[in-house]
Amino acid sequence: MQEPATSIPTTAVTLDHVQQAARTLEGVILKTPLLQNLWLSRTYEAAVYLKREDLQVVRSYKIRGAYNKMVTLPPAPGGREVVCASAGNHAQGVAHACQLLGVRGYIFMPANTPAQKVDKVRLFGKEQVEVVLSGATFDDTYHEAKAFCDVHEYTFVHPFDDPAIVAGQATVGLEALQQATFSIDYCFMPIGGGGLASGVGSVFRQLSPHTKLIGVQPAGAPSMHDSIKVHQERRALETIESFVDGAAVKCPGELTYQLCRELLDDVVLVPEGQVCADLLKMYNEEGIVLELAGTLSISALRQYAAEIRGKNVVCVISGSNNDITRMEDIKERALRFQGLKHYFMVTFNQQPGALRTFVNNVLQPEQDIIHFQYIKKNNKEKGPVFVGIEVQKSGDEELIKARMVEEGFSYEYLNGKPDFLALLV
Repeated sequence: MQEPATSIPTTAVTLDHVQQAARTLEGVILKTPLLQNLWLSRTYEAAVYLKREDLQVVRSYKIRGAYNKMVTLPPAPGGREVVCASAGNHAQGVAHACQLLGVRGYIFMPANTPAQKVDKVRLFGKEQVEVVLSGATFDDTYHEAKAFCDVHEYTFVHPFDDPAIVAGQATVGLEALQQATFSIDYCFMPIGGGGLASGVGSVFRQLSPHTKLIGVQPAGAPSMHDSIKVHQERRALETIESFVDGAAVKCPGELTYQLCRELLDDVVLVPEGQVCADLLKMYNEEGIVLELAGTLSISALRQYAAEIRGKNVVCVISGSNNDITRMEDIKERALRFQGLKHYFMVTFNQQPGALRTFVNNVLQPEQDIIHFQYIKKNNKEKGPVFVGIEVQKSGDEELIKARMVEEGFSYEYLNGKPDFLALLV
């Protein structure tokens, strides 16, 4: 863990900037509630409060920064057009701000963006926005958006690396401190590019300097974590795991890196599978629908369980724009992470009844085959078989492995090979 920041950096967003942003946003955004979650509080023996930005107008905090940036646009011709690049929440925030301010917006989104997300952007932006589907990856889309913006001399609304954006996101922290009737000991915040953590961190350092500020990133996209803890400089990752798409950023912003490095006490990483499991728990136990990035702050509580016991804890829930079509994939990753679903490539011998032997002697009654596929269409009797098995508790897979050896089945365990599994599941 880093040593706590001892001073506010000169580049920090000032309290005056944040208070002005809060006045600008009055009547535009919802002052989202700060609610204690009894289930999480019991689980961690702490008073855990959720700052519910999933209930925001566009179901994420992004409208705060986008509107605060765009309200400053000059009224002259050519000054009332904006461009942004986003596959999700930032696009919706900019689109809604365009509609409210009468600003023309060009929203660049990757060509493979799900239709549901594109439709949402058009819904929020109405006739004020034009969606441009371009680029195979977000990086491609970003560069094309920037080039388009430069050619037409429009205003680019960056998703995080802009003082006005950071000041808008900082109002999340200002609201939380105004709503809290108690001293906040810990505040957990998700990090993608760092706009939210920079803003909230700036406010807390000025109004509640004793609060421990913890940033959270998915393990597969540790750009801010690695820049601060590994490299001690802002550095882009060559590749990232984009599953937690709302926080999958290759490189932190120049401004946000400086702020997070100076303000945060720690940046932690959580496995994507754990985020999936926690998202499902929040839905099943609490009836709260979250997106993966919006679950990150909750997932980090496990690593801090000992430190937060008996403390007042705030988790910023950043959004709830989850595509229902992803739920099966989320459940799949959660079960694998929890050790409840396992995949094998099993070679069956040519003896009669080999499959019956496998079912009767290798598996227990409470263990289910949930996937069975012959890899070879011909000569199935001796070809490899892709088998998925669901168990009752983590560790049962070791008994399955032992029984396969006893019964003469050769196998390869596939759970540690996610790239290969992605081709089969």
